[in-house]
Amino acid sequence: MAAVVDTARAFLGEAAFTIDVENAGDVVARERLLDRAMGPERRRKSSETLRRNRVPAEGLALVARDRDGHVIGTVRLWHVSAGVNAGGETVRALLLGPLAVDSSFEGQGVGSSLMRAAIGEAAKRGHGAVLLVGDAPYYERFGFFARHAQHLVMPGPFERSRFLGLELKDGYLADAAGMLTASGAMLERQPQRRAA
Repeated sequence: MAAVVDTARAFLGEAAFTIDVENAGDVVARERLLDRAMGPERRRKSSETLRRNRVPAEGLALVARDRDGHVIGTVRLWHVSAGVNAGGETVRALLLGPLAVDSSFEGQGVGSSLMRAAIGEAAKRGHGAVLLVGDAPYYERFGFFARHAQHLVMPGPFERSRFLGLELKDGYLADAAGMLTASGAMLERQPQRRAA
């Protein structure tokens, strides 16, 4: 049973939301939210190839819920290998994404709250760095900068200026170089039943 992340509440006029650990009952709502927010092309992104058929990092799949408990925002972090360091050792990191907020709650701090909760939880769990592909003007306020990912590459096409890193431990990505590869646990496939 996953522990609940410190619950964050934001009261903005009539709206209120909480940040919580995602549960199995959130899957359909999360996927629908991502489809609405990012469109059908979301599954073709380079980041998606690193997430496909993988389990998010433990305790780092978060949702925002409205007062009625409906999912209005989502963020997940995934284990990746971020190349190697100067000593030839694999650099373990997290890949953040996707981050999405229901359009009716945009501009109300839901995305920022999800980001802060995810970064805080990753730091609390001892992770060294978080990487993402996104708009620098938005993510720089959380400490993400292109210079932390300058010697790393994504599998497949990506925009260099949108590939950003955040060091949770000082200097963690300083000499990391190479291609990101998925390193998280694989999803367990349920055996298919055959018709009798």
